[in-house]
Amino acid sequence: MITPAGTDCRFYYEDFNRGRQVQECRLVAQNPGSAMWRPRLCQTCPVPAIQRANACPNMALEGWVGRRWLVIPQVKVSAHCTLNDQGVADPMVGCGHCHEMRWQDTIRGKGDAT
Repeated sequence: MITPAGTDCRFYYEDFNRGRQVQECRLVAQNPGSAMWRPRLCQTCPVPAIQRANACPNMALEGWVGRRWLVIPQVKVSAHCTLNDQGVADPMVGCGHCHEMRWQDTIRGKGDAT
């Protein structure tokens, strides 16, 4: 769905049908320890860029609203590889192991090169 910032994000949800006024980030909503999410946080959220850069099906994202410089609220993200059960240092790139396995399967003829 298109966020208020104009980018596409699979975690953003809005419903304005028949008088409803629902806007939420389902990634942040999964984290009960997060601060309150507001639609303006979509402007600086790193999740849409991560989704465009890395479409690995094995990467799970966790998001929460934190503060930068103790004043400015922002969405913070951490990533975890469910296949290798390890943290991902750079979600834009991924863990690196999933890409190696996919490349090896392509060489062996078990997958396609796309």
